[in-house]
Amino acid sequence: MIRQIKVAKDVAVKARTAAMITLKAVLVTAAPELREPLQPLSKMALIERCAGLRPGPVTTVLAATKHTLRSIARRWQQLNGEIKTHETLLLELTGELVPQLVAAFGVGADTAAEMLIVAGDNIDRVRSEPAWARLCGVAPIPASSGMTNRHRLNRGGHRQANAALYRAVIVRMQHHEPTRAYVARRIADGKTKAEIIRCLKRLLAREIWALLRPLRTTAIAT
Repeated sequence: MIRQIKVAKDVAVKARTAAMITLKAVLVTAAPELREPLQPLSKMALIERCAGLRPGPVTTVLAATKHTLRSIARRWQQLNGEIKTHETLLLELTGELVPQLVAAFGVGADTAAEMLIVAGDNIDRVRSEPAWARLCGVAPIPASSGMTNRHRLNRGGHRQANAALYRAVIVRMQHHEPTRAYVARRIADGKTKAEIIRCLKRLLAREIWALLRPLRTTAIAT
């Protein structure tokens, strides 16, 4: 169920993004009397204003542009409502299955759903936490040279899982005080931002593995 709802949400998100890009592209070439009042608006204000346009009879270029902007804006609103419905379903489903993972700082239902899908696809292959880290593309890769001893980001693994970890880490770096303190300490040690993100993604993968392990054990037993 989680997999199917996640597919529907991801498709809707891509379509919503495409609608916004197209709307702004149409606005760039619009007549000045239409473009100038709309361009300074925030995203939501722009959507609301365009959705309320009244083109009237489509007999001029200006009327055709208004018709197009209104159509695209209303499509964006429809997709946005659809995405919220998918998000509510994902929150319910993941909350029933792994409430502790959904509640983890910076994770939420979408990341939890991605982790569950990846774990479910590899239930027989991933039998340890290091193997899980490799699957998620966060196992450190040695990149030492000469007198320098360091590791680099892993560019392999499951791309969607890796991207989900990245988003959660960025949220923690911005709003999670223990993570902010960790970042400050590692910067003082001379670590680069990329190295710090690698370490945080590895730590988060370990945390998620611990939260998923009881569920994984039950799945294997059944």
